[in-house]
Amino acid sequence: MSLLVSLAPLDNRALATVCGAMDGNLRLIESSLGVAIRRRGTEFSLEGDALAVACARKALERFRYLALSGDLALTDEQLHLTLTELAQSSARSGALTGSAAADSQFAALEAAAGPIALKVKKNDLTARTPTQLAYLHAIQRHDITFGIGPAGTGKTFLAVACAVDAFEREQIKRIVLVRPAVEAGERLGFLPGDLIQKVDPYLRPLYDALFDLMGFEKTTKLMERGTIEVAPLAFMRGRTLNTSFIILDEAQNTTPEQMKMFLTRIGFGTKAVITGDPTQVDLKKGEPSGLLDARRVLAGVPGIAFTQFTASDVVRHPLVAKIVNAYERQSK
Repeated sequence: MSLLVSLAPLDNRALATVCGAMDGNLRLIESSLGVAIRRRGTEFSLEGDALAVACARKALERFRYLALSGDLALTDEQLHLTLTELAQSSARSGALTGSAAADSQFAALEAAAGPIALKVKKNDLTARTPTQLAYLHAIQRHDITFGIGPAGTGKTFLAVACAVDAFEREQIKRIVLVRPAVEAGERLGFLPGDLIQKVDPYLRPLYDALFDLMGFEKTTKLMERGTIEVAPLAFMRGRTLNTSFIILDEAQNTTPEQMKMFLTRIGFGTKAVITGDPTQVDLKKGEPSGLLDARRVLAGVPGIAFTQFTASDVVRHPLVAKIVNAYERQSK
């Protein structure tokens, strides 16, 4: 299929933003979507599969919108996330309607459950796949939610976003972020400092998400007050947390006993989100994962939701999805 797309009127600065240095953005669209693009001024000739061409057209229009909104240069994150979102949208729709693909699955879910608007610093935060949207709704509607799937699907980031949203809306009084201090081949005991300093590197992804969603200064102040608490899983024993939002990250590295201990810490007005990737278990060989055990034991329990992510939900660099798929094929 061939399609001629005009982005006029577009000045030279905005056109350079859309195309990228040495037409690098166009080459990225070509390699990501499997289309051929030829440009003459503000007119673009697209050739390829019908769905891919429609997706490439959307990408050019999205880049044009960003350029006219004032972005002098599109970041790698903007480029890759836009292409990933549009490619998944076209793949889900399966057919063209007029000049664009109708994302029926996503639209149906959003129409039935309602849109998600999170009160966080990152204004453009949104679900980019139907699974992410279902995950956000599950968190809002259940006291305990499990997010299970491969790396890069947004399990932890979206959970932290929901925690920040609940805090900003004064639905909870405290955010508690928890990870098991299990080494991926390293030795925790040889790290310098006390226990808190030893486990700090393991909690860094949670810090990064908070800084991104709430801002560095506000996050730091709330952590100093104890309103935001980051703790290793072992520190949860014997506690009961009320009006809190608790996130257990890397839950595949818990034992069944630790998982039961964590789940029974939940008090009144508290939500808990448990995330993990069953393919990246760092427990000793033969030791069962508490995440897999919980999925088996708690399936069907009212008030508990399970969301299963797949490689199609990966929103990191396009290579991450390919790596996940390659390992899944190898394990079969």
